[in-house]
Amino acid sequence: MSTPISQQSNATASVNESEFQHEEHEEENEEVEVEHGGPNLKRGRKKISKVWDVFEVIEEKEHNFFVKKHKCKYCHRKYTISKSGTTTHLKRHLVECPYYKNVATKQSTINFLPIENDFEGMSSYVSYPSTFDMMKIRDIITKMVIVHEYPFNMVEHVWFNVLLKTMNPQYEKISRNTIKNDCMKLYEHEREKLIKTLKHVDRISLTSDTWTSNQTIGYMCLTIHFIDANWKLQKRIISFYELEPPHTGLVISDAIFDCLLDWGIQDKVSTITLDNASSNDVVARHLKSNFESRGKLHFKGKFFHIRCCAHILNLMVQDGLKEIEEIIYRIRESVKYLKKSPGRLHKFGEIARQLNISTKKGLCIDVPTRWNSTYSMIDGAIVFQSVFDQYAVRDANYKWLPSFDDWEKAKKIAEFLEVFHDVTHIFSGTLYPTANLFLPEIWKVKEVLDIHAESSDYFMQRMALLMRGKFDKYWGDCNMLMAVSAVLDPRYKMVLINFCFHRIYSNSECERNILEVKQTLWEIYEMYATEQASHSTSNSTHEVTNISMASSSNTCGSYGKKYKSKGRSEFDEFIKQKNTLQPMKNELEIYLEEDVVRFGVETDTTFDVLDWWKVNVVKFPILSKMTHDILSVPVTTVASESAFSAGGRVLDKYRSSLAPKTVDALVCTSDWLKAEHGNMKSKVKSSIIFHLFISLLLISITYLFVFDFDFIFFVEGKGRR
Repeated sequence: MSTPISQQSNATASVNESEFQHEEHEEENEEVEVEHGGPNLKRGRKKISKVWDVFEVIEEKEHNFFVKKHKCKYCHRKYTISKSGTTTHLKRHLVECPYYKNVATKQSTINFLPIENDFEGMSSYVSYPSTFDMMKIRDIITKMVIVHEYPFNMVEHVWFNVLLKTMNPQYEKISRNTIKNDCMKLYEHEREKLIKTLKHVDRISLTSDTWTSNQTIGYMCLTIHFIDANWKLQKRIISFYELEPPHTGLVISDAIFDCLLDWGIQDKVSTITLDNASSNDVVARHLKSNFESRGKLHFKGKFFHIRCCAHILNLMVQDGLKEIEEIIYRIRESVKYLKKSPGRLHKFGEIARQLNISTKKGLCIDVPTRWNSTYSMIDGAIVFQSVFDQYAVRDANYKWLPSFDDWEKAKKIAEFLEVFHDVTHIFSGTLYPTANLFLPEIWKVKEVLDIHAESSDYFMQRMALLMRGKFDKYWGDCNMLMAVSAVLDPRYKMVLINFCFHRIYSNSECERNILEVKQTLWEIYEMYATEQASHSTSNSTHEVTNISMASSSNTCGSYGKKYKSKGRSEFDEFIKQKNTLQPMKNELEIYLEEDVVRFGVETDTTFDVLDWWKVNVVKFPILSKMTHDILSVPVTTVASESAFSAGGRVLDKYRSSLAPKTVDALVCTSDWLKAEHGNMKSKVKSSIIFHLFISLLLISITYLFVFDFDFIFFVEGKGRR
C-alpha cells in the first residue's frame, strides 16, 4: 500500500531533521586544519556540512555596499551570513524547504493516482520535473493561450498569477507583450517543422474560402490536405491571409500562389476545392493556367477544380425550401417567441411534462442561410406538436401556431431532408477521405429526388423538381474525380460505377460515362506506371555504374579485368531487359478482376480505405501511389470554413485591434497544435492496441506450449504402458 504524499513529506522531514542534528554534533567534534595558499596564511575550517551542497554564497548590493548572503539553490531564499559561522538556521530551512525535500526523497516524479478521466489524452503532455523550469511553464502558457484562444492580457490577471505563485513561489510574472512574442516564436518554430514535413510530400490538395471580420477586413483561409508516409490523412491551415480589396478572382488567385511560393509547395498542388461563387471560377482558371505554364499540372488537369459538394447541397435544399417558406416562418417565429422569455419556456416545459413528452431534445432556432439548422429546427419542433397546441390555449399573445396541415407537411419535409442531412455530415469530414464516398451517397440523393418528383403531394413534387434541377446543373455530367476515387475503394471498384450510373443517367449517358471513367482511370494509371518505370530505370543505371566501378577497382590483371567487365555488363543488360518486360496483367487489371471487399454492416462503417492500401502497397506499388495522391482530395471546403469560427473568436469585439499578421499566426498555430495533439492520441491508442496484441499473442503461445507438452507427455506415458 502506497504512503500518502503528506505522510511521505512528514517522514522525510523527520529523517532530515535527525540527520542534521547528528551532523551538527559531528561538526562540533571534528575540525580539520586546512591550509589556504601558504604556511604563513590563516588556516580555516573545512566545510563538511551537507548544507553547503544546497546553499551557495552570493553578493547583493545593499545601501551602496556589497553584502554576502547564503542562497538556497532550490527555492532561492536568502539568509544573512552569521558572524559566528553557525549553520543552524540553514539546517532549519532544509527541513522546511518543500523543493529540497522533493529532491531529497530522490523522486523524479510524484506518485499521483492514475488519471481515471484522461481528458483528451492530457496525461501524454504532463510531466513532473524535479526542478522548476520557468521556460517550460512559459511554453505551456503560450500553447494554452493559442489553442484555447485566450487574450494575451490573461497572464497579467491577478488571480492567474496568484494561482501560479501559490503552486510554485519561483514563478515569475510575465507581461502580455512577452506572451505575444512567445506566441510568434512558437509560430515560427512550428512553421519550420511543417516545412520539413512537406518536403517529403509529393501531392497536396488545397481548400480555400474567404471571410470578412468585424473590422470589415477581408481574410482568405488556405488549407492543405495530404496523406503522410503512414497513410494518415492530414490537413493544415497554412495561411489566414488579409486580402486587399477588391476581392476579385485575380486578387485571390495571386494571394494563393504567393502563399504557395512562400511555403515552397507550388509544384506539388494537384487540386483545389472552392465554393460556387463566380469569382472562384476565375481563381481556378488562373491558377490552372499558372501550373500549366510551369509544367506542373498534375493528373493532366482533368479534375483540378473541385466544387464544394456541401455548398451545392446547400444551394439545392435552399431552392426547395422556398416552396414552404410560410410553414418554416411559423415554426421559426413560434420557437423565437418561446425562447425570448424564460417564463414562457418554463410554462411550455410544464405542459410537455404533463403530456409525458421528454424535453431533452429541446427547441432550437435556425440560421436561415444554413439549411441543416433549419432541418434541426423543424425536426425538434415536430416532437412538441401537441405541446404547441396546448400552449396556444394558455397564451393569447401567441399568434404563430402552425395548423394541422402545416405539421403534416413539416413531418414529410423532415423525413425528406434527413437524407441530405446525413450526406452533408459524411461529406464534411476532414480526418478521413471523402472523395471515395461521394458516389454511393450522391446516388441516394438522386433516388430520393426522383421518387418525390413523382409524388402525389403537389408541394413535395414542386420542391423535389426544383432541387433536381439544381442537381442536374452541377452533377448532371459525370464527376470524374469522384468516380475514379470510388473505383479505388476496394469495397466498390467498377461494380459501384455500373450499379449507380444505371440509376443516375439514361442508358445512352450511362454507357458513355462508364467508358469515360475507364479511359480516365487507365490514362492516369499509365501516367504513374511510366513515371515509375523511368524512376526505376534511372536507379538501375546508377546501380550498374556503381557495380562497374567497384568491379574495375577490385579486379587484378588487364585481361581478366576486361573479360570480367564485359561478361558482367552483358549480364546486367540481360537483367535490365528482364526487369522492363511487362507482365501479362498489370496492377490495375489484377485489382479490378479481384472481388470487392465485403464486410458486415458494423465493420463496413469502420472500414479505413487508407489502411487497406497501406497493407497492399507491396502487391500494388504503382496503383497504391496513385491512390495515395487521389484520396487526399477533399470534396468540401469545411476545413477552411471552420477556421472562420476560430477567427471570429480570436477577433472578437474585445480584441479587434489585433494585427492581421498576429491573427494569421494564432489561427495557424492553433490548428497545427490541435493536429499534433490528435496525432499523439492516435499514436498512444495504436501503442496500446499493439501491446495488447503482443500480450494476447504471448498468452496464446504459452497456452499452446503447455498444451503440446501435456499432450506429448500423455502420448509418451501411454506408449510406455
